[in-house]
Amino acid sequence: MIERRAIRVEILLVLGVSLGASAIYAILRIIDRLTFVKPLSQQTATLNPSVTPDRPWLDLAYQLAGIGLGVVPALLAVHLLRRTEPPPVIGLDARRPGFDLGTGAGLAALIGIPGLGLVWAAQQLGISAQIVPAALEPVWWAVPVLILAAVQNAVLEEVVMIGYLLTRLRELGWGSWPAIIASAAIRGSYHLYQGFGGFIGNFVMGLVFGYFFKRTQRVMPLVVAHSLLDIVAFVGYALLKDHLGFLT
Repeated sequence: MIERRAIRVEILLVLGVSLGASAIYAILRIIDRLTFVKPLSQQTATLNPSVTPDRPWLDLAYQLAGIGLGVVPALLAVHLLRRTEPPPVIGLDARRPGFDLGTGAGLAALIGIPGLGLVWAAQQLGISAQIVPAALEPVWWAVPVLILAAVQNAVLEEVVMIGYLLTRLRELGWGSWPAIIASAAIRGSYHLYQGFGGFIGNFVMGLVFGYFFKRTQRVMPLVVAHSLLDIVAFVGYALLKDHLGFLT
């Protein structure tokens, strides 16, 4: 067991090179959006954009580099947890594939179906930007890259925000629910670039996922659930964007 001060410093450093930094930038982005001349509901939040659309081969290299580097903070978090004696169990393994896949699919449905309604309601209320989940050029590698991006998001967020952060906060003596609420609040904060609807939806998702981890100590079903949610959002939008006018 490492000392409490070292744990606090470690948490700040891990968040500082990953989702904590994203939260700071997202807060600045929502301030920018709220002070812009256009209303929030008339602005656009674009996920997975092309970097060099006129050079697809270089765009692919940028996309793969972003995905590969994006998962490094999760690997760092796992490495730091494993250096603890005894190493905590977070359930990032393939020992229960049936449970992980089945439960992950159920959690994805639990979060995703009401989430569509929240997206629509937030835009109608003017508290969310118009979200474009995928804006890659129509190239052969677009769908595989969107799937990889979805998995990368899932691994990064669930390993860092759930497996790592909840474990470390517990070691600091935090109660289960204060830790879950803090984790959910950070999760919501780094989605503020989408507007307040993004914060609310992801805060609720963080509460559900945190409670699940508290009961099971398994992060793998959460990775599965998050991957499915993002795959449906990214790939579904890319394939059906001409028929999704009701979301804008």
